[in-house]
Amino acid sequence: MSSADHDGGDGGLLGPGWSGSPAAAATSDSAFLRALLAAEAALTRAQAALGLAPAAAATAVTGAADPGRFDVGALAERARGGGNPVIPLVADLTKAVGGEYGPYVHRGATSQDIMDTATMLVAARTLDLVLADLGRTEEALARLAAEHRDTPMPGRTLTQHAVPTTFGLKAAGWRSLVLDARDRVTRVRKALPAQLGGAAGTLAAFGVYGAPHAEQLPAAYARELGLAAPLLPWHTLRTPIADLAGCLAFTAGALGKTAADVLTLSRTEIGEVSEGGGGGSSAMPHKANPVRSTLIAAAARRAPQLAAVLYGSMTAADERPAGAWHAEWEPLRDLLRTVGGAARDAAELAAGLRVHPEAMRRNLDLTNGLIVSERLSAELAPLLGRARARDLLTELARRTHTEHRTLRELLSEEADLKDVELDSLTDPARYTGSAGVLTDRALERR
Repeated sequence: MSSADHDGGDGGLLGPGWSGSPAAAATSDSAFLRALLAAEAALTRAQAALGLAPAAAATAVTGAADPGRFDVGALAERARGGGNPVIPLVADLTKAVGGEYGPYVHRGATSQDIMDTATMLVAARTLDLVLADLGRTEEALARLAAEHRDTPMPGRTLTQHAVPTTFGLKAAGWRSLVLDARDRVTRVRKALPAQLGGAAGTLAAFGVYGAPHAEQLPAAYARELGLAAPLLPWHTLRTPIADLAGCLAFTAGALGKTAADVLTLSRTEIGEVSEGGGGGSSAMPHKANPVRSTLIAAAARRAPQLAAVLYGSMTAADERPAGAWHAEWEPLRDLLRTVGGAARDAAELAAGLRVHPEAMRRNLDLTNGLIVSERLSAELAPLLGRARARDLLTELARRTHTEHRTLRELLSEEADLKDVELDSLTDPARYTGSAGVLTDRALERR
C-alpha cells in the first residue's frame, strides 16, 4: 500500500493547497481512526470514574485502543455494511480487549456518539493548527503595516484609481480580518463538545447498566477528552457542526481577501508587491507566479460551498437522520483541510511578501495627477465657487488625456490660481487622509 491515506488513495495530488500541511495529517484516515479509538477508550474510562465499570476495564480498553492494531482499509471496506466505520471498529476493538472486559467496549453508546465525538477531536486538533498559522500571519502583517505606515499607493475602487491610500493601511486591514478569523475560530474551538446520548439521545441504556444519574456521564466523558460538556445530546441539534462551518468559511474568506489583493498588486503591469518565493511555469521560464495567493484564492472559492453542505445538514429529522449526518463527514474534512492549508499558505505569503514602494509611486502618477481631483474639488470650491471648480476640473481632466499633460501643469496656467500653492495640493503622497492614524489604531488590537 502506498503512503497515501486510505481515503481512495488520496495523498493530495489534486489538493496542493492542503497537501503536506499539518492540517492534512490532522484530518487523515489515520487521524480519524485515532480519534475514534480515543472516543471509545474515554467512554469506558468515564464510566469507570463514575463507578459504572471496573477500573481494569478502562485500562484494558485504553490499552487495546492502539491504532497500530487496526487496519484502516479493512474498516473502510466494512463500513459500507452498516453505513459508518464505528460498527466494524467496535467489533475489532471488542475482540482486541478480550472476553473479560470486551463487554465494556462501547457500552450504552451509539455509533453517532463515537463518530461525532471523534469528529470534534479531529476538529479541535486542526483548529489548533489553524490558530497557530493565523498567529504567524497576523504578526507578519503587523510588521508590514508598521513598516509601510506612510507608504503611499493608489487606492482602487471598481478596478480604477480612486484616491491615494497607504500600503500600511491596506496591510492593517488584512491583519484585522485575520484577527476576526482568529477570534471566531477561538470561540468555536473552546466550545467543541463531546457527544453522548445513546440510541435516541435519552441516555437510557446507561441507566440499565447501573447509572443512577446517567445525565452526569456526558460531562465525565467530555473531561476525559478535553472537550466541552454538552448541555444536551446533539444527534440532531447540529450547532457544533454549523459553528465549525461558519468559522472555517469565514477564515477562508478573510485570507482570500489578502490573496485577491496580492494577485492584483503583483500583476506585471502593476508590480506593487510580489511573493517572496514565486512559483515557476512549465512553459515560460521567466515567470514567478504568485502561487501562495493562488492557492489561498482557490480555498476561498471552495470553502463556502463545503460549508453550505454542512448548513444543509442541520435539517436532521427524528432522533437520528438518514443521510443528513452522513453527508457531513467528507465536506467537513475537506473544509478543515482546505482552510488548514490556506492558513499555512497565508503565513508563508505574509512572511515573504515583498513590497515595492517605487512602483506604487510610479502608479500614483499614471493618471497625470487626477488621483487627487477629489481634494482639488474641495480645496478650490471656496476660491472659485463650487460650480466653477467642478467645471474647471472636468475640463482639465479631459485635457490631461488629450494633451498628455499633468493636472499640475494645466492648473498652473489658470490665472485665478496663480497664488495657489499647487505642489502640495497635487502631490498624491500628501493626500492620504487619516491612513496613518487608522493604521496605528488597527495595530493596537491584540
